[in-house]
Amino acid sequence: MRTELHIPSDLKFLTIVESWLLGCLQAELGSWQDWPKWENRLRLVLVESYSNVVRHAHRDRPDLPVHLRLELQPEALLLEVWDLGQGFDLGTYLPPGPEQFQEGGYGWLILNRLMDKVEYQVKIQGRKNCLRLQANLPPDCFIPLQGNGGGAEAS
Repeated sequence: MRTELHIPSDLKFLTIVESWLLGCLQAELGSWQDWPKWENRLRLVLVESYSNVVRHAHRDRPDLPVHLRLELQPEALLLEVWDLGQGFDLGTYLPPGPEQFQEGGYGWLILNRLMDKVEYQVKIQGRKNCLRLQANLPPDCFIPLQGNGGGAEAS
């Protein structure tokens, strides 16, 4: 299954973004017994990723679109978050220490703890940034639905 969503950079669309991601995955993985645990994990990952684009990359520019791409493979769930901001230099990132109480800086740490693979590429084709997230799936997560025909394509 592969699907994409193009949406404005505005937090008022966050529930739509959540419904899109979780609804698509619910249709494919909803009968898996561990789905509720994964649903909460993926909601947090998506909220962190989308809100960072809105608040930082596109900083008060709701006219700039966020492009989300979800792909569900037998062995992995892949999520890409594309933006048109300046990009973030990961070389300047310092994770917060356990004794520090700071407001920001936890997003990258959260993503890396909840996902199996996290990559960030700045200025692809000279203008787009892409956050690629991967969660490896156990072999028992897919229960074939009769009449499903192997998944759906949406865009």
